Amino acid sequence: MTSESPTNYDGIDSRIDTVADRVGSVWPLHSFVTANPLSGFEGSPFEDAVAEGERLFGGRGYPRADIFRRAWEDGRIDDDALRTELERRGIERDPETLLEAMETAETKRDDDPDDATAAVDRVLSKWLAAYLDQGQAPWPMPNREEGFYSAWRAVAPYDSDVPGCDDTEDVPATATGAVETVLDAYPRRRWDSIIEHHLAALPGWTGFIKQRADDEFDPWQSEYPITLTEYLGVRLTLVDLLDAPVAPETDADAGDETTAVREAWLSAWEQSYREHLLEDVDDDVTESSHGNGKRPAAQLVFCIDTRSEIIRRHIEQQGPYETHGYAGFFGVPMRHEAYGSDVTTEACPPIVEPEHIIADRPDAHHAEQETAHNRWHGLVSAARKHFKRLKTNPVAAFPFVEGAGSAYGSAMALRTLLPSAVYKLGSTVDEHVPSSHEFCSPTLDRPRMTHEEKVEYAQTAFELMGWTEFARLVVFTGHTSHTTNNPFDSSLQCGACAGNPGGPNARVLAKICNDEAVKDDLRERGVDIPDDTVFVGAEHNTTTDEITLFDGEVPKSHHADVAALRDSLEQARAGAAAERSEALNGADPDKGVSETASRAADWAQTRPEWGLAGNASFVIGPRELTADSDLDGRAFLHSYDWTTDPDGDALELIMLGPLVVTQWINNQYYFATVDNRVYGSGSKVTQNPVGNIGVVQGNGGDLMMGLPLQSLMSDDDSPYHQPLRLTAVIHASVENVTDILREHGHVRRLVDNGWVGNLTVVDPTRDNAAFDYVGGLEWEPSVQQDASSERVAAPAASD
Repeated sequence: MTSESPTNYDGIDSRIDTVADRVGSVWPLHSFVTANPLSGFEGSPFEDAVAEGERLFGGRGYPRADIFRRAWEDGRIDDDALRTELERRGIERDPETLLEAMETAETKRDDDPDDATAAVDRVLSKWLAAYLDQGQAPWPMPNREEGFYSAWRAVAPYDSDVPGCDDTEDVPATATGAVETVLDAYPRRRWDSIIEHHLAALPGWTGFIKQRADDEFDPWQSEYPITLTEYLGVRLTLVDLLDAPVAPETDADAGDETTAVREAWLSAWEQSYREHLLEDVDDDVTESSHGNGKRPAAQLVFCIDTRSEIIRRHIEQQGPYETHGYAGFFGVPMRHEAYGSDVTTEACPPIVEPEHIIADRPDAHHAEQETAHNRWHGLVSAARKHFKRLKTNPVAAFPFVEGAGSAYGSAMALRTLLPSAVYKLGSTVDEHVPSSHEFCSPTLDRPRMTHEEKVEYAQTAFELMGWTEFARLVVFTGHTSHTTNNPFDSSLQCGACAGNPGGPNARVLAKICNDEAVKDDLRERGVDIPDDTVFVGAEHNTTTDEITLFDGEVPKSHHADVAALRDSLEQARAGAAAERSEALNGADPDKGVSETASRAADWAQTRPEWGLAGNASFVIGPRELTADSDLDGRAFLHSYDWTTDPDGDALELIMLGPLVVTQWINNQYYFATVDNRVYGSGSKVTQNPVGNIGVVQGNGGDLMMGLPLQSLMSDDDSPYHQPLRLTAVIHASVENVTDILREHGHVRRLVDNGWVGNLTVVDPTRDNAAFDYVGGLEWEPSVQQDASSERVAAPAASD
């Protein structure tokens, strides 16, 4: 390879960034964000996009034939729905013949790279892991502050896996020069396909670099910058030195003739689910009972997360409680700095720009609790650091084993054999050691949150949910998860908070709403909050179903209200934990609380909870639509009252935000289930965490992009998650929904192109007649309609 490119081409960086749009972003494990791995193709029809995914990444885009067979034999795919979908595509063969044909077509592809390309992947992955390490490596890669290409160029002569590089002068001086040197040998019309080929070769690392380079708040990126140009510079240099192919062999479409058949089976499965869901929707409910003058004992607002559907049902069974669904960051675009931390974490969805840094700061009148907290956590931290030094110090390692081995072994045995006892011990410590929320309050001044912003955040929340009346106690409930020894723990946290706990956001909105000046302005804007209403933050642990109330600032006048609610929450926890533990491979529902607690503390537990596995639908409307139905923890639920939103402004915000995010979540679960090797991360048993940023399978290779098998499968061959595209049901007028789709092309494309599998409007202005979206801004009466009911023609809108 020459030391520098002979020609300098302008705009190569932007060209690389444009091509990189086809590779989905990958977030670090400590802030796992669920995302569609084929998000770069959302502008194309679903069937075309999965074909592109197969061409670029080798990923399967539809469930295997045996998965379809099982769903069909179990009655989850209705015969009539299947017949309709097959006829619509002109497919005349019987289902059994089609399944057999699909099974025959599922022969294993030989998609392993050639030896030279495999060597490039191996060497590049090794150095990416070293460069991108976030504090795990005892000996970090040198010169990282100079950027990835420069740092690699400095060490390349010492790497025995890189032949022909005895000196840094043997490779181009800059990443841009390295890229141009290779591209210069090919016509410009082929550059994009070459760039695409090499970005897609290791999509996990590419997606991670892409995400990190776009995050202006990432401290690691600020300290040790990396760009996709640098990545390609190193890769193409290795390609040249290891004599690997530069250009892809072919750009042929990887789709096969069974695509239409697979699409028919998938659509039939989705139609069958939609019909079942609509049966659970109470079509007698034309408006919310909220605001009917019957003041509930308390109102609890949960995240729209599917796990909230379960706990909400059980809370409502305990008494006159009203539950609502709202995006779990509670509308506050923020980053959070926890007490004792010097770093911030994102606490809002990726599509929202964080505008505030909210820090937990101790209150002066809680100094005693702060001292007790610091004393205990200081001892724990010092002990951990001491043990780490002893274990990694070659001189002290053997004496450490001799002296502490028996105690260490006993502790390991206890954690392995009696995880529930470990959980109880931890709970006991928590009861005696103050948590940070007991002596800290969230600050709202970095930068200072203005009064107008506070009023706007509160007003938006109540308008989107359609609130007109308030209980004495209103509880904003974020959610978190408790697991042990789990690299994917952040995937169980709040997706709306970028894979972080939602409790801080709940506390912030509660503090805003308790501000008397905010209340006064809200009343002037028509949000009539009574003088005796108190707002409280809370956090729902989705592993154990325990709900912690952050009630330290609640006045004495409301202590009885809080005590009654706390008792009801304990009862609800028992019911929800029993239901969820039974779903965890048939665990004993009579021991639900202890079973879920044991899983939370068990460091050998590969499946502490199911997370959002099973998600299939998004219902936007009043709680009464589904309050009497068990939706099996499969539905995202967002509160919405059409009677308070005549122009559809609130609905527009829900469709632009939560609907888009739930589609991301749904598609990540879908693709990780249908092809876990490519779009997931394989088994936890054979995973290795890398650099505190992700996992690889075995001892190296690509950074895995998605969820592990244990988050999706009951066993190696039986998916717990049913791979269906999202079904959305909206309780609003067809006209309002149509106007929103017409106005916002990116949302319309998600539906028109099949990324949202089904969209149904239950129209309260037409006696709750249901209409299915058929594309092109047109609707038809739902097949779920009673044949004897009057058919109402939905408006056929044009562009």
